Amino acid sequence: MAVYTRLGAEDMAGIVAAFDVGTLISAKGIAEGVSNSNWLIETQDAKGEAHRFILTMYETRTDVSDLPFFLGLLDHLAAKQCPVPRTIHDRNGASYRLHEGKALALIEFLPGVSVSEPTAGQARAVGAALAQVHLAATDFPDARENSMGLAAWQELLGACGHDGLESIAPDLARLVEHELPLIASHWPSNLPRSVIHADLFPDNVLMLGDRVTGLIDFYFACTDVTAYDIAVTHAAWCFNADGTAFRPELSVALLEGYETVRPLLPEERAALPILARAAAMRFLATRAYDWMNTPDDALVTPKDPMAFARRLQFYADPVNEGIFAR
Repeated sequence: MAVYTRLGAEDMAGIVAAFDVGTLISAKGIAEGVSNSNWLIETQDAKGEAHRFILTMYETRTDVSDLPFFLGLLDHLAAKQCPVPRTIHDRNGASYRLHEGKALALIEFLPGVSVSEPTAGQARAVGAALAQVHLAATDFPDARENSMGLAAWQELLGACGHDGLESIAPDLARLVEHELPLIASHWPSNLPRSVIHADLFPDNVLMLGDRVTGLIDFYFACTDVTAYDIAVTHAAWCFNADGTAFRPELSVALLEGYETVRPLLPEERAALPILARAAAMRFLATRAYDWMNTPDDALVTPKDPMAFARRLQFYADPVNEGIFAR
């Protein structure tokens, strides 16, 4: 489960009061996610109207120095009518507060559910919403380096080692040792860059039917190649969960939806095959490292790295080169 920190009723009431959003009615821990502690907060204002928010306390994986970028980005995108939650600023105008040494923020609650078996219509809507974010972020004044870029994959996979990767699955080390230098040597240059989400999995999207109501969890957002974000989203949405089956109808819909808002340049489309291999490698790397380093008694079950090894094999197979063609 996700809630690492426990807060008493008095602490919670004091925190909520600092944000001037009414009287605390209830606070329920949210089990989804693994990086931070989260609560669903319900309040009542002076008129008796009920309101909902998400309270997040940032644990060890989130650097507090990054919060002005993450939370400022939400405010910027929300002001441009992107489907993202607004940051609720406290009575002093701050976007986050410290409580017993940990940072916390209050975020607007958005309706909708995350889908586990997306339809083509939902994939099309997600593509359009992602393009909307890319365009809306063009004048966002801040920048952040991608902390989960190529250097991070190399470090994580190096820490796993050849034998460690082979302990996960036969030939995994050979796959990584072939693909990682190839990706590094073929990384495209001079492509458009923007602020990207970098982690737009289905569980980071809220939907009502085929309508996107919320893009959430921007805590890997950074400034990087725009088309790489499309590749990450493609890898996240266009396969079944274990990576054994590619869903071409979702691929077509995702790219079509994106281009209804922001048409791809020819050089961006040409780069998608190598960027998709990179996206698969990024999640293979973090999952392999967590697979080998999560204690047996941990509350969080590590995710299977082979789900993205299979995606990587799919993208690397010359038979599949045409999936990104117009």
